[in-house]
Amino acid sequence: MAVTIPRGLYIPAIAALALLILPIVGLISRVRWQTLPGDLFSTEALTALWLSVSTGAIATAICLIVGAPLAVVIARSSIRTAAVLRTIVLIPLVLPPLVGGLALISLLGRSGLIGQPIFEATGWSLPYTTAAVVVAQTFVSMPFLVITLEGAIRTSGTSHEQIASTLGAGRWRVLSRVTLPLIMPGLVGGTVLCFARAIGEFGATALFAGNSEGVTRTMPLAIYTAFNGVGVSQDSAVALSLLLLVCAVVIVGGMRSWREDAVR
Repeated sequence: MAVTIPRGLYIPAIAALALLILPIVGLISRVRWQTLPGDLFSTEALTALWLSVSTGAIATAICLIVGAPLAVVIARSSIRTAAVLRTIVLIPLVLPPLVGGLALISLLGRSGLIGQPIFEATGWSLPYTTAAVVVAQTFVSMPFLVITLEGAIRTSGTSHEQIASTLGAGRWRVLSRVTLPLIMPGLVGGTVLCFARAIGEFGATALFAGNSEGVTRTMPLAIYTAFNGVGVSQDSAVALSLLLLVCAVVIVGGMRSWREDAVR
């Protein structure tokens, strides 16, 4: 027997859908389809697109290298330790992006806790460089990978790992041959979400890395700059926004279908 839903819930549900869909419809209505190819393939747009994709890929790789081990540690820690570590991981997720950028400057800027000794010793400063974009993207996107992967590891349980251990498999062999295949859907999903968040990062990047064309101006910054009368045209900004929207739809849709296939 199908579960009945109170009719009164449909009205706020439709209102919620409208709040989610209508802004996207408004964006699509602004697209000038006849000039869309030229707007997307302008020099400024392609530069911003390439910078977003390349830095986002590097940030995602860094998150995998250091974030995946952290997810394993959290999932296999005691309840109290896992709760503390999970809270720390979630902080960048709930922080306002500009606060995250300010925190990065306070740590890595020329007068920062770590940045000042480095600058005094080498004369090199991290902020307002392409590397700063990667650092900002890594900071804001890592929670998506860690939390998604940690949930997948906890859901998989420990019975298979314990059986493999009793059969003589070492820790690394258990991790690579047993744990990794079991959590692969979560690993892929977390990686995709991490990459999507990285290429869409704006606030921390703007404050920590700046907005220099060809150096730190990613797609979100190019869109923002266009509506302030600098850089790419507003038509290019709308075109880039449409491109980011399409990427989001493809990422979410592809991740969902992949997960469904993995479950089967």
